[in-house]
Amino acid sequence: MPDPTELVLTTCFIAALGIFVAAALIRQFLGKNLFSTPQTPLPPLPPLPPLPPLPPPCETAPDAAAKPTATPPPLPSGRIPTSFYQPFDVLGIGLVYLIFFGLVIGTVSASDDKELVLSPANLITSIAFQFIIAGIVTMLVIRRISPTEWLGLRWKSWPWVFIIAPTAVFVMWAFFGTLQFSGYMRWIESLGVESVQETVKLLQTATDPLILGLMAFAAIIAAPICEEIVFRGYLYPAAKKFAGMGAAAVFSALIFAAAHGSLSALLPLFVFGLVLVFLFEKTGSLWAPIAVHFCFNGATVAVQMAARFLDFPASPMP
Repeated sequence: MPDPTELVLTTCFIAALGIFVAAALIRQFLGKNLFSTPQTPLPPLPPLPPLPPLPPPCETAPDAAAKPTATPPPLPSGRIPTSFYQPFDVLGIGLVYLIFFGLVIGTVSASDDKELVLSPANLITSIAFQFIIAGIVTMLVIRRISPTEWLGLRWKSWPWVFIIAPTAVFVMWAFFGTLQFSGYMRWIESLGVESVQETVKLLQTATDPLILGLMAFAAIIAAPICEEIVFRGYLYPAAKKFAGMGAAAVFSALIFAAAHGSLSALLPLFVFGLVLVFLFEKTGSLWAPIAVHFCFNGATVAVQMAARFLDFPASPMP
């Protein structure tokens, strides 16, 4: 059976784009119908007779004064602002989308012909790429709003991160365990696909200390910072501006999962992406998803290193 990874990842990218475009068009259509559809003018009404004079105000009942009419509360839109995003950001969304689509599909296609070559130069290039993409999206926004306001870096409730991060990691590991016991990984293997993500496998087998150090830096430092800036900091709120909160969450989580280029990790990373979006909206600060991403990757690296050097039993993680 041929490896379906390229087909499934391509489908995910196309599905993500379809969700975003459909949601944006629906919102645009509804907006026009509700606010900009021209109405047929009604004939003028006949003049009303004059009203009788109002009685003088009652001095003995001051509490009977009319209270201002309460206005209905605004619809929920989360804590992540989108007012500073402009139509130009559709091009920014498309740029990020095309970069990861082309990179992932190109990498998966090339891996069918030759085995992935691991070297310090390749790892440094990968780390540099992550910072370059994060820098590009930062430049798209920085002239309109300060990074502190954009990413919610002044998070007054930051001590909560010491509860949020380990709790989220525990929830994700419980989800992975559920997939393992449900036979999901066996089903993935039956498709002819490795059940362990390629980077995790390399972490398990690499012997060069420089390579191990670079991989640990990429997983624990570069990925939590750069991926959160790109996917949660820019891609999600920019998509939210045009497509709404739900569609933007699914869109950004699908791109985040597919961008890792692994079929076995696709579902877990999609759920992880939704969790990170939820935490971003709930806290209003990128520090929360960065901390969760840091703890999750750090725990994965620590478990794999313990399994290698301390004879610590560890089941394969996607």
